[in-house]
Amino acid sequence: MSLTRRHTLTLALATSAVLAAGASPVFAQAKMKVAAIYTVPVEQQWVSRIDKALKAAVARGEIEYVFSENVANADYERVMRQYAEKGNTLIVGESFAVEAAARKVAKDYPKVSFLMGSSGKPQAPNFSVFDNYIQEPAYLTGMIAGGMTKSNKIGMVGGYPIPEVNRLMNAFMAGAKEVNPKVEFMVTFINSWFDPPKAKEAAFAMIDKGADVMYAERFGVSDAAKERKILAIGNVINTQKDYPETVVSSALWNMEPTIDRALKAVKDGKFKAEDYGQYSMMKHKGSELSPLGTFEGKVPADLVAKVKAKEKAIYDGKFSVKVNDNQPKPTAK
Repeated sequence: MSLTRRHTLTLALATSAVLAAGASPVFAQAKMKVAAIYTVPVEQQWVSRIDKALKAAVARGEIEYVFSENVANADYERVMRQYAEKGNTLIVGESFAVEAAARKVAKDYPKVSFLMGSSGKPQAPNFSVFDNYIQEPAYLTGMIAGGMTKSNKIGMVGGYPIPEVNRLMNAFMAGAKEVNPKVEFMVTFINSWFDPPKAKEAAFAMIDKGADVMYAERFGVSDAAKERKILAIGNVINTQKDYPETVVSSALWNMEPTIDRALKAVKDGKFKAEDYGQYSMMKHKGSELSPLGTFEGKVPADLVAKVKAKEKAIYDGKFSVKVNDNQPKPTAK
């Protein structure tokens, strides 16, 4: 069986509601057809945020939405073309490892709008890019980690050392350093976007070397922290409900501002090649620091005050988190 599974969110409930109201579905407004292509399982952190935003648009009755997950890089172009041929108006995806192929498809289908996760620039007329510019809440979570560590050693496990990961790690490290200049970092990359067992083993190695707070850029790290009874900081999604005694806080990514802007542009006939990256920033509600939740009252009051002051400064435009896309280097001896 192919690893690729295709899913469709039907509009049966919406159609039933129209019929119940006595209106003919022939006169119901046609829904925009949207397709998404994911190279990892849909439950993976990054992809899950895109899926959540698109499902919200389905719930509002705005779109029909289908997606393919676990698509191999070698198959990506073929799947893009299939969705374009099937009349999807907007195609969303992640072109990091397939930039040339994705941009070629966009050129071949100028009437289709493409919104792709990318490190590159927009390509006229119909290829827009986005990214998870959540370095601001990552900085804030770094402050929390720097203030909570007792060993002054923090472990960091990432997927790949690409700009999208590097900038978050560097922001996290800068935040930790602000409140604790003595903190040191262990850094490793597992060279996978979804391999929880490998991430867990990498985390165990750091904990064995003295790390008492882990930066969980990948799934699996918080499991290791939980087993060893140390703390963890989450990334992209809030996993505290699954790790109530482990995950202190997370830098959350909200894709709704990006997706909703793109949907409106397509609907209005105004979609063009743009960089949507800014809509992942806090001022656009594209990212945020998660509530302390189960750690309310467990984080020192003076540290909470520092984090809240910095958060306000970011929202007020008085503090800007530096974007550093260079690969972070370990500093722990």
